[in-house]
Amino acid sequence: MKNDYVEVMHVTLAPGERTLYHTHAHDRAAVELCNTSITQQKVGEAEAPPKAIKPGDVSIASSTPGGYSHRVHNLGPETFSVLDIEFLQRPDNASASAASAVLGENPSARAYRWELAPSAKTPEHVHHRPYLIVAATPMQLKMTAPDGQSRAEAVQAGDFHWVDAQVTHVLSNEGTAAGTIVELELK
Repeated sequence: MKNDYVEVMHVTLAPGERTLYHTHAHDRAAVELCNTSITQQKVGEAEAPPKAIKPGDVSIASSTPGGYSHRVHNLGPETFSVLDIEFLQRPDNASASAASAVLGENPSARAYRWELAPSAKTPEHVHHRPYLIVAATPMQLKMTAPDGQSRAEAVQAGDFHWVDAQVTHVLSNEGTAAGTIVELELK
């Protein structure tokens, strides 16, 4: 998906595979969707030590002059699966309010992670700026507005939705297994 604000890429790598070297030219975030082990290698440098990842892990980084050039190697037994999000423009003025505890941020966006046990719900929170909501794991997700109107749907790991409006809601897990949701809100 690509719009004026974000580009979302779903990247997968079979066990043992590597990406080609590639460059990220914008502020970015990555939402991990699997359990595996990876390495990263910057151009002209040795491969970094292995890093274990799990669904819902989030990395968020600022752009650097000339971009960030690297490749990824999947060392694990599972297919590596990640949503790579590039923020295509920085806001003129960052929003002063955050929807919840900030997991990480860069000049373009803030990340929030919600780990929801069955029947658990988030506190009511407000998104003042456009945001991307990402299911890091499968779950039965319910979103409820302050007026009580709600919408529930089964989401799969990697499902995402762009919301270009101010939203006040509570997220809840209506399923029987724990689930993880990540929200990436523009500043």
